[in-house]
Amino acid sequence: MKKLILIACIALVAAGCYNDKGDKLYPAPASVTCDTTVVTFAKDIQPILTASCNISGCHNTAGAPSSGGYDFTSYSAVHTVAVSPDNMLLGDINWESGHSPMPKGLPKLPQCDIDKITRWVNLGALNN
Repeated sequence: MKKLILIACIALVAAGCYNDKGDKLYPAPASVTCDTTVVTFAKDIQPILTASCNISGCHNTAGAPSSGGYDFTSYSAVHTVAVSPDNMLLGDINWESGHSPMPKGLPKLPQCDIDKITRWVNLGALNN
């Protein structure tokens, strides 16, 4: 009788177990794509600059010592840097050799932000 109870208990325990795959139970979130099809200054570029460049003490006033004289609160100053012959804006945000890595003292911008800025510059850095 003890053997029968033991076998029944083992059968119940075994029946309660299952072997689901973790990736089926907890699927990875859908990948987010970076849409650079239509990039505009007002919708895409200015918010990036406001969040990462126009921060206190940086490119929010032309007179700030650390701003290099660039006030990124206006399109005209951003445009000057974006179309500079030495590719200042793109070189700085891509942390290229010979450029000043921006944002200064912070992590590199997310690749999607860099891709949007690059697309905008390559399309002529329009005030759109």
